[in-house]
Amino acid sequence: QNKKLKDVEISFPIVYGTISFWLGKKASEYNSHKWTVYIRSATNEDLSVIVKRVVFQLHPSFTNPTRVVEQPPFELSESGWGEFEIAITLYFHSDVCEKRLDLFHQLKLYPEEDAGPQSTKKPVVVETYDEVVFPEPTEAFFLRVQNHPAATVPRLPPGMTLSSPGPMELMSHDKKRFDTKDHSLSQWFSNFSEADELLKLAAARQQVQAHIAKLRRQLSMIEGMPQQSRVI
Repeated sequence: QNKKLKDVEISFPIVYGTISFWLGKKASEYNSHKWTVYIRSATNEDLSVIVKRVVFQLHPSFTNPTRVVEQPPFELSESGWGEFEIAITLYFHSDVCEKRLDLFHQLKLYPEEDAGPQSTKKPVVVETYDEVVFPEPTEAFFLRVQNHPAATVPRLPPGMTLSSPGPMELMSHDKKRFDTKDHSLSQWFSNFSEADELLKLAAARQQVQAHIAKLRRQLSMIEGMPQQSRVI
């Protein structure tokens, strides 16, 4: 079960970020917003299959700024008035990865100018998409996540076979998963599907091409203008 699978990679698309709500009439000078920082699967599935615990490092002005979350959902909620960088550290199960993963997220409370005024109903959402890749996974890890909807698991190379799953792997499939699809904030989560990402890339490419074409037209106009000589 601890045997490493050569030439195999398992990846998990993840999202980390914050959702901030303005308190409106209840806001005070030092308590203007309520916010939640979190790490989730990009498809809103259970991440505890790989994550053992998450440590959130808040601003030193908070009481007990180092917060440890050992069960899903991997998040914490607080309130305050200032924006600051939050350090998010992921610790994985021993058969997944011995290294930790350090992430950093800038808490944002106030909307951009073009987004309109603050509202108690529409939060400020800032999320970052990433993918965690685990090369050469153990057999136990592979067996546990091979049918997990949040995992990207490749086919095994030809000729490679696995041992029969042990009791732990069988138990993990029967265990009820925490699913963030039922999360109270899920309506504000961004959709990071592959199709959406491709559409965004296509739109960005069109904008770049249009800008290049505009610059070329301006350059050709400049080159076509008669040169003026300065008489001193």
